[in-house]
Amino acid sequence: MTLPGAPAAFPQVLRVAGPLVEMECPAAVAMHDLVLLGADRLPGEVVAVHGDTATVQAYAYTGGLAPGHPVEPQGRPLSVLLGPALLGSVFDGLLRPLSGAGDLLLTGGPDRAPDVRTWPFTPRVAEGTRMTAGDVLGEIAATVPLRLLVPPGRSGVVTAVSAAGGYPADAVLAVVDGHEVCMTQSWPVRKPRPVAERLPADLPLHTGQRAVDLLFPVARGSTVAVPGGFGTGKTMLLQQIAKWCDADVIVYVGCGERGNEMADVIEELAELVDPRTGGRLSERTVTIANTSNMPMMAREASVHTGATVAEYFRDMGLDVVVIADSTSRWAEALREFASRMGELPAEEGYPAGLASQLAAFYERAAAVRTLGGATGSVTVIGAVSPPGGDRTEPVTAHTERFVRCLWSLDRDLAYARHYPAVSWADSFSRDAGVLATAHARSGDPDWAGRRGRVARLLAEADRLADLVELVGITALPPRERISVLAGRLLREAVIQQSALSPKDAYSAPAKTAVLLEAALTVIDRCLDLVESGTGADAVEAVDFTPLLRARESAGPAETAPVTAARDTVLGRLAEAATA
Repeated sequence: MTLPGAPAAFPQVLRVAGPLVEMECPAAVAMHDLVLLGADRLPGEVVAVHGDTATVQAYAYTGGLAPGHPVEPQGRPLSVLLGPALLGSVFDGLLRPLSGAGDLLLTGGPDRAPDVRTWPFTPRVAEGTRMTAGDVLGEIAATVPLRLLVPPGRSGVVTAVSAAGGYPADAVLAVVDGHEVCMTQSWPVRKPRPVAERLPADLPLHTGQRAVDLLFPVARGSTVAVPGGFGTGKTMLLQQIAKWCDADVIVYVGCGERGNEMADVIEELAELVDPRTGGRLSERTVTIANTSNMPMMAREASVHTGATVAEYFRDMGLDVVVIADSTSRWAEALREFASRMGELPAEEGYPAGLASQLAAFYERAAAVRTLGGATGSVTVIGAVSPPGGDRTEPVTAHTERFVRCLWSLDRDLAYARHYPAVSWADSFSRDAGVLATAHARSGDPDWAGRRGRVARLLAEADRLADLVELVGITALPPRERISVLAGRLLREAVIQQSALSPKDAYSAPAKTAVLLEAALTVIDRCLDLVESGTGADAVEAVDFTPLLRARESAGPAETAPVTAARDTVLGRLAEAATA
């Protein structure tokens, strides 16, 4: 049946089951092609072709769509437009703007609002210059300095280039070998952008969170999973990293999370002052908000959209962090659609290809040499929300196989109000070894030794905690009593950090180093005292409050208050030794 007025050349909808739509399949339709469904031209993507029918996953609510409605194949894969308008804006999972102007989804919809903003462009080549893919044609002045690059797959002589001035996002700024190069360029979301070479990820990404930077550091271009049950602080930790890590651009993907949490993220980013530019941190952040009340399959596309946006900035020689909160909600979208497709379910109903799709997503993280010879990186940090905190469930178990770092959040720490609740017993960092070399090159050869000692002290304190519960602290030998004290000092004076404190929400490397040095110095002094005959009771009776409060009294980059607190506690220990 064809609806009245429907163009005869258009194929038709055959069946609708939620986001799954079956359509007639003309010869020109291929896998992953974009199609527009019905009179409202709802976007969808071809995910299966069976003879004369094709299966489409719809990226919008399909209420009102019925058999016989027209389908318009677009003849191209699902793509997004990449340009300076991304910075400082909020989009949905298909990169359609939720604020500001301009519709960046390539649907050609009639309601697309024009973007009237302009960006200053400065050419860096002259007409007649021979260029290859990735070469710099000019510079675009934005919050983060951007470059106009020769697109991948293009090369030749520059036959035209625009003069310096302000241009809109859709302006043609150069012509290379007959091909127009616009300020804004399209790219398929499921196709990784090409690079000249993948490089070793051997430079640290400073997050400003001591529990991470001290114990489980991550390299630029690496991957991280953050598993944790409800209430353990996943979203808060990821928000802290988005605010304070030293990446050039942040791509924050809210994938299936609650709308009020995304609103908080957007509001806080808009209020924070960017220490690099003096402007707002949101101005170098791209926010992709596909919350739990938005179309389910747009959630599936949102993580690929985020990776594509990150690769666009990476190709300009920038360091980018992609934060996906959470990949479990993305996997749930895969499970729901696989069920509607009639696929044979695997573990807990997830599709059999879950592991390969997770691997493909995390594989897009890398430190690279771009086609133009610059170096850039994409670091992917994905939250995982295991039901009931069960880390053996498929999404968590598969994710742990593919990431370089695991920041496991512990429910007991969270309930004890210890934040961030990163478990030092269940987390790991495969980047720690190579980053130890990087610290040694930068003049800190003892970094690995300090990290190892902190890990040993915490593990020993945890081991003794069970004995203390059984027999009491006074039943332990003096040295082991000091080990319990050492664990407490490290936890409360160094690792614990308040996201709500203006002085402690961010910890600069200098403050982190001096806090750790102060704690270890005090611990060594306590051990020396009990070894020389001072009673453990006398040592435990010392007031360590100045050291425990130093992290709150010192500003984000201050060291003098921490040193003063250390000296005060050392003086009290000296008094205890002579009492």
